[in-house]
Amino acid sequence: MTTLLDPGAGSLSGVVVLDLSRVLAGPYAAQMLADLGATVIKIENPRDPDVSRGFPPYLTDGDEEFSGYYAQYNRGKLGVGLDLTAPGGVETLRELVRRADILVENFRPGTMAKLGVGYEVLREVNPRLVYVAISGYGQTGSRSRRPAFDNTAQAAGGLWSMNGYPDQPPVRVGVTIGDLSATLFAVVGTLAALRHAERTGEGQLVDVAQVDSVLALTETAVVDYTVRGVEATPAGNEHAWVRPYELFDCADGQVFFGAYTDKLWRASCELFGDPEAADDIEIDTMRKRFDPEVYARRVKPLVSRWLVTRTKAELEELAGDVIPLTAIKTIGEVVDDPGTSERDMVVEADYGPLGVLRMFGQPIKLSATPATPNRRANRFAEHSDAVLMGLAGYDAEQIARLRATGALS
Repeated sequence: MTTLLDPGAGSLSGVVVLDLSRVLAGPYAAQMLADLGATVIKIENPRDPDVSRGFPPYLTDGDEEFSGYYAQYNRGKLGVGLDLTAPGGVETLRELVRRADILVENFRPGTMAKLGVGYEVLREVNPRLVYVAISGYGQTGSRSRRPAFDNTAQAAGGLWSMNGYPDQPPVRVGVTIGDLSATLFAVVGTLAALRHAERTGEGQLVDVAQVDSVLALTETAVVDYTVRGVEATPAGNEHAWVRPYELFDCADGQVFFGAYTDKLWRASCELFGDPEAADDIEIDTMRKRFDPEVYARRVKPLVSRWLVTRTKAELEELAGDVIPLTAIKTIGEVVDDPGTSERDMVVEADYGPLGVLRMFGQPIKLSATPATPNRRANRFAEHSDAVLMGLAGYDAEQIARLRATGALS
């Protein structure tokens, strides 16, 4: 039977997650667990709610507004307002922890311990608890207490230095990749730790740093440096060594063309009416085309000539299932693309008078226990009473006392 505290669907049905995190990395990790069926309880401080509630864009209805940003990263959660500094706040959290499987937080290391609810304390309350801590530099090391944002991770993790164009200062990646990468690694770590806890009854600390996560996304940069002593630098739209594999102009915009293997190169030569180029001894092998000088002098001009007079639609139609050629699309084009709908990657959540929010869906497709991303996010403290009664076993009198002390909203 489904209830508020157990929606009864999804591969993580029955798993209870306490989400004390804010903004992006932690909330998104907890939301992915919610999409997959976990009961996720968003716990916010009544005096200092998640700051992302104030981020644009907003769903509006007269004087009421609701952050679309918050909604996208907190869908499917239950909301509790709990002040851990007020009398009864810490004790209430501990009661919830007794019945939880996972706790997610992304405060600066040491913050939870100062409040009396750090990992070492909570593991005594619930030995099987999977405690997920996402931070800038991690829970250990000399830099662990330093403040950090996404740009901190992009800078300290090396990614910023290698992104952009060779003749210009490096450019940050256009999305918050430090937060987003930490999100994904945190989810992987959480599921691994949950599996261990279910087998052994032993929980553990899942320590994920944004800086570590960004470094793990730098592809060949680390081994290029350790093996060859070569430091990665901005390369624009070109790949470090795979060619052709970049952006090209066409009649009405740009496309990505990536036919770099010998098989794909030969298919491209046939497709674009240049079969003799496939047998040209200067560019007839992948290794030859990888040479920067040969690529700039022979290969790139040839590909440019193939593409420049055709539109994006014509090129995608021509390439079909034969060669990798894709239009560089705006977000609007992606949202409205039939292929996006076919994969359920734009979903809707109904916010009543505020309207319907369209947002990105869940990229993990499970055949037997599909995700449920089309749910709305919680309003602040929307489910405080129901959660404390249903999960912690509190009665109305206990809840009233907590409200009187300011611990509960």
